[in-house]
Amino acid sequence: MNVVYDAFEGRYSDNPRALYERVRDARPGLRHTWLCDPRFADGFPADVETVPFGSAEARAALEAADLVVANTHLDLAWDKKPGAVYLQTWHGTPLKRIHHDVLWAPEGVLPRLDLDVARWDYLLSPNTISTPRLRDAFGFRGEVLEVGYPRNDVLVGPGSDAVRARVRAALGIPDHVTAVLYTPTWRDDEFYAEGDVELALDVPSFVRDLPEDVWLLPRLHYKMTGRGAAAAHDRVVDVSRYPDVHELYLAADAMVTDYSSTMFDFAVTGKPLLFFAYDLESYRDTLRGFYFDLEPLAPGPVLSTSDAVVAALADLDELRAAFAERYAEFQRLFAHLEDGHAGERLDWLFRQPDRAPQLAATD
Repeated sequence: MNVVYDAFEGRYSDNPRALYERVRDARPGLRHTWLCDPRFADGFPADVETVPFGSAEARAALEAADLVVANTHLDLAWDKKPGAVYLQTWHGTPLKRIHHDVLWAPEGVLPRLDLDVARWDYLLSPNTISTPRLRDAFGFRGEVLEVGYPRNDVLVGPGSDAVRARVRAALGIPDHVTAVLYTPTWRDDEFYAEGDVELALDVPSFVRDLPEDVWLLPRLHYKMTGRGAAAAHDRVVDVSRYPDVHELYLAADAMVTDYSSTMFDFAVTGKPLLFFAYDLESYRDTLRGFYFDLEPLAPGPVLSTSDAVVAALADLDELRAAFAERYAEFQRLFAHLEDGHAGERLDWLFRQPDRAPQLAATD
């Protein structure tokens, strides 16, 4: 059985990585091939078989696959062989509108991506709220598997403390440091424009106004990696190229985000969340649109200035207490399936020859 994986157009990451690492030793009869962006080749283990993303070898691998596992559109020319199965895991609970629900998209992009949607056999959903939104946004009429996200199993697994220690050591973060992960989402107008993008968060202010044992870990969205640079400082560690953000959730002690779906995964950890929503009105009303209002549900303060973010980070204990009830409700709504067993609920996909769904579609 040939299995081909892709995460974020050629990275070793996310739900495909979690599923691969779950089955690679447990099912020795499988052949695994990853699509790899050469710019991120150093993120792949040395023993992983890869082919360059977008190459003729990638097309051949996809067309020979019995099972394809991807976490975003495979915007490539290829023909799925008869009998092959394509699992689309997607890559987050949607707050911001996606695919056909967006307020704006460049001409021709969505019809082209629909060609990939037509290949999907199964679509993963991380929670009950997301299921109808994902189905409707993609116009997907196949099986929706509402099982949670395999990538989040590590957040509640028995090895989480060891992962935290390993990642912090690799990044040079001392044990006593409070590490703040900053995960801004992408903005369509910036992505389709030319040039670099500056971080919205005022890094010099962060460094100047917070204690020396508070460090910043900026991580740009995968679509924007390489389009900007964090300020150079000993207390700023750019983790945009770190292979898997879920390990960073364990390494971090708090998160600052905006409208990124990272908020839903990070909430599994119970650690403080802050929202730097400096362009809330324009992003919500003009650029992209939301599926629900952020402010009433946010499990942390929604702030419009960098100074306010820095001030809130100065007292995380107060923040925890102030948002404890709302945080618990947020977890109930969006993390109710994150029990450490999402990957286990998908084991049937990797069985041969009979791979019949063991979960009913959720409408």
